Amino acid sequence: MAGYFELKKAKNGDFYFNLVAGNGQGILKSEMYSSRSAAENGIASVQNNCGEDSQFECKESTNGKAYFVLKAKNHQVIGQSQMYESESGCANGIESVKSNGCTDVIKDLTDA
Repeated sequence: MAGYFELKKAKNGDFYFNLVAGNGQGILKSEMYSSRSAAENGIASVQNNCGEDSQFECKESTNGKAYFVLKAKNHQVIGQSQMYESESGCANGIESVKSNGCTDVIKDLTDA
């Protein structure tokens, strides 16, 4: 099963999206956007940037766990991963975003 995006609305009215792998695992979460169209543009940015290794950056959190961010060409962060126990887990997460991020399936959960 292929991955998909979930477009959601937070309690404060902002919008955000998650990229979900085909196995149902969330692999990338966006920042908050003030409008639906801005969140949709964020999804398009993931679709456009997820195939390029140079747009990913592995980082280490303050508690020592690995995570990654996906950046747009203007170096702005589009989304962030979950925390991983190891750098290899982080690398696997990046590969999952690369293989699932091009999907055009968007599940609109803003009214859920």
